[in-house]
Amino acid sequence: QVQLAESGGGSVQAGGSLALSCAGSGHTYSTYYCMAWFRQAPGKEREAVAAIYTGGGYTYYADSVKGRFTISQGDGKISATLQMHDLKREDSGMYYCAADPNYCGLVARTWELVYWGQGTQVKISS
Repeated sequence: QVQLAESGGGSVQAGGSLALSCAGSGHTYSTYYCMAWFRQAPGKEREAVAAIYTGGGYTYYADSVKGRFTISQGDGKISATLQMHDLKREDSGMYYCAADPNYCGLVARTWELVYWGQGTQVKISS
């Protein structure tokens, strides 16, 4: 079983930056993982924001964050960071880290990843 823990959320003004981190622990049986960040705003569906395959060859960004967010693999086997710049009010929400041992290209068909963190809150004020 893998446990994910997010950190780095908070409140910033529009135009500011935040960096989210995700660290995994537990039994990591796969060499590579699809690491992804999702967000959910009140009253809205959860959406995939960014994803990266730790084995290389795949990154994904939602159109709404392209050019502003950058996902990268962290230091651990199951870890990822999300650098967020030029934040907008519509970026507010609960951000979740997720991981899956399958290639992101397959996972992205449904975005139903196996492991999920508890989430970290991001609030952008104008």
